[in-house]
Amino acid sequence: MAAKMLRRWVPGIDTALTYQRAWLLPDLRAGIVLTTLLIPVGIGYAEVAGLPPQAGLYATIIPLLAYAVFGPSRILVLGPDSALAPIIAVAILPIALGDGARAVALAGLLAIMVGVILLLGGILRLGFVTDLLSKPIRVGYLNALAVLVIMSQLPALFGFSVTADSPFGDAVGIVGGIAAGEVQLTATLIGLGALATILVATWFKARVPGVIAAVVGATVLTAALGLQNELPVVGSLPQGIPAPALGGLTWSDVGALIVPAFGIALIAFADTAVISRSFAARRGESVDGDKEMRAIGVSNVAGGLLGGFPVSASSSRTPVAEQAGARSQLTNVVGALLIVAFMLLVPGLTAYLPSAVIAAVVIVAAAGLVDVRGFFALVRMNKIDAALSLAAFAGVLAAGVIEGIAVAIILSLGAFIGHAWRPYRAELGRVVGVRGYHDLARHPDGERLPGIVIVRFDAPLFFANGGIFDAFVRATVAGAGGDIRTVILAAEPITEIDTTAIDELIGLDDFLESHGIILIFAEMKGPVKDKLREYGLSERFPPERFAGTVGAAVDEATGTLRGDLEGTAWGDES
Repeated sequence: MAAKMLRRWVPGIDTALTYQRAWLLPDLRAGIVLTTLLIPVGIGYAEVAGLPPQAGLYATIIPLLAYAVFGPSRILVLGPDSALAPIIAVAILPIALGDGARAVALAGLLAIMVGVILLLGGILRLGFVTDLLSKPIRVGYLNALAVLVIMSQLPALFGFSVTADSPFGDAVGIVGGIAAGEVQLTATLIGLGALATILVATWFKARVPGVIAAVVGATVLTAALGLQNELPVVGSLPQGIPAPALGGLTWSDVGALIVPAFGIALIAFADTAVISRSFAARRGESVDGDKEMRAIGVSNVAGGLLGGFPVSASSSRTPVAEQAGARSQLTNVVGALLIVAFMLLVPGLTAYLPSAVIAAVVIVAAAGLVDVRGFFALVRMNKIDAALSLAAFAGVLAAGVIEGIAVAIILSLGAFIGHAWRPYRAELGRVVGVRGYHDLARHPDGERLPGIVIVRFDAPLFFANGGIFDAFVRATVAGAGGDIRTVILAAEPITEIDTTAIDELIGLDDFLESHGIILIFAEMKGPVKDKLREYGLSERFPPERFAGTVGAAVDEATGTLRGDLEGTAWGDES
């Protein structure tokens, strides 16, 4: 039992015990290829987050190792992410007050808080919370993040800097810098050359990843021509390995980071869950969402304790590992160890790496978040969803990144309530030559049964739509004429009913009874009938008011059958 529990919490044990010798060479090769991408991307996202370059490598090394032990997916790659970096910057920089060491400590604290939230969420099986971000909202939110990240990197691409506290300020600063002649020609040429190299290599699916070619080529060119003093460069990294950097923190810092921590946790797990499921499906595997949440939580806690910042799964580096032949998490272990070797043996190489190249790397990665095709698909399929996506996009740009998360969640909840508030409603009737009862609005040749109105309400009944349900039934009855004696509610779509809706239902029943009309429930699910009983309505709605099918209710109402309705008892799970 203990061994089974250990394997459940530490999937890396299973990987180690079932490791095949044939995987070793592909894992080593994939680890080497992956490392050449991890280093520049880690540095780039650290800069986007307002942190020193080495923080990005620390945030890569430790989570990779932790996930190799605790992660359920065999090839998922964790690390700094374009969707998280701007949120981290907005969360920590205002309270760091320009102190670099304090910014690193706050980023570490933020990672620990995110990790604890995810770890508790996994233990409590709360993976479903990612459903709070619907697809339209995610499309708009990520498109806005991409715009913010790209704008933040344009000054570095052109060799100058901009200080602003809003997207509008960034845009003004970029235009102003270009107009004032602050563009550095050498940096711009190298940056645009790196951008072109990455895009061309991606377009033609080159054997050598474009990021590697751009970073290595620009570094060699800068060193050979002695350009390191003529244009901004990353600079030499400190020689060493990840270490604790949490000094000077207070409980007030915890309070200031609670909201961004929850937001980052939600985004990190949502992205990780999608990527993990996608790659698992392609490999014929399955991944438990709660295990994934726990593993991401542990990885963030470990990274935060040792100089890192919040991370999630990478949609750009995971495919690189897969395409390079990765078979297991040994690929990530190799990548982490090679980064450590780089920082111990040749940390000075980054003194020749132009900042414009890092900007190009980040711009290409952020552009991967853009989903213009997805937005226009929403426009074609559902105008309301497209409007929600556009509102999320505008909310992030106008209100801010962290506030944008709240806007996105509120919009998602609003969309859900809107769909349930005014659901599809239909009057059913008989269509000649077609079995069953059908929506008269969709079948103009259909006809209402004499003396009977059949209605359907396609949503749970709750406080927001109870009145709409009541009004719909009354209006349908009024439009049917004065000879109606039975209203049949096709209740199968009604999966829940709350106390407010119960009051509306009682009022409707009283209204119908006062006009000599009986209300019959057809195909109502057992749990919903149980609710009616719990609300004390057994006498008002006895078993004979329930029918197993709409057809049975119609037969009784028209006198086709004699005796009791073909109904169901209160406790039946129909």
